[in-house]
Amino acid sequence: MAEQPDANEQRRANRQLEQQVQVLQLQLQRAQRAGDATQHQLRRQQASHAVFENSEEDGWLTVYLDMLTLLLVMLVVMLAFAGKADDHAPPVSSPLLSERPEPLRFIEPPLPAPLDTTQQEADSDPLAGLDTSGLGQDIEVIVNEQSVSFRISSEIIFAPGQADLSLEGLAVLRQLLPILRSSEHRLSIAGHTDNRPIRSLRYPSNWELSGARAGSVVRYLEANGIASARLSAIGHADTQPLADNASAEGRAQNRRVELILEKPTP
Repeated sequence: MAEQPDANEQRRANRQLEQQVQVLQLQLQRAQRAGDATQHQLRRQQASHAVFENSEEDGWLTVYLDMLTLLLVMLVVMLAFAGKADDHAPPVSSPLLSERPEPLRFIEPPLPAPLDTTQQEADSDPLAGLDTSGLGQDIEVIVNEQSVSFRISSEIIFAPGQADLSLEGLAVLRQLLPILRSSEHRLSIAGHTDNRPIRSLRYPSNWELSGARAGSVVRYLEANGIASARLSAIGHADTQPLADNASAEGRAQNRRVELILEKPTP
């Protein structure tokens, strides 16, 4: 009899356990359903948020395009009104079109001033306007195509084998000073000798002698008012003879000094 109540109690306990398991299963099913519902709701909320965000991003672009469209419409309207205003505006009268054109006037250019032929002749001819009548017989005037030379024998102005001006030579050169001062042309002084060699300590050859004689004349002219910028000295020795050096007369003719006024080149 004691074992029978224990069996009943065991059965009751088993039934209670079964009931509790069933309750737990129901609760678990409800929880699963609730979780599914919650996940479904979250998915819907996420989808709605994405749609809302996309709609916000596209909204400002739509507004911007609307504003541009309105501006274009306003510009078209303003241009249309401006065109109508120009059509009704009165024509502008130009005084340049209304006045009669003046007849053309032909202005004659002024005639060029007459050329100063006197100045041209003076520039081309160094002797133009110069009086050479008082030079005497010791100075020979030679007019060449590009120069005018005043030729003086070396026997008049120099001692033999020397380059110092003699008293007679100073007097001859003094006659040339007025003519040379009144001219602006370049002046070259050239010394010439015969072909007889000279051997001295001061002048080893005719080159040194002819150059020294030309230099003595240049120094004299410069000391008497001839601008040094116009002057030049050169020695030719016996390279430009006028006569044959075989005779005494020819050698005397070759020993000379020439003062050359050079014509300006065109």
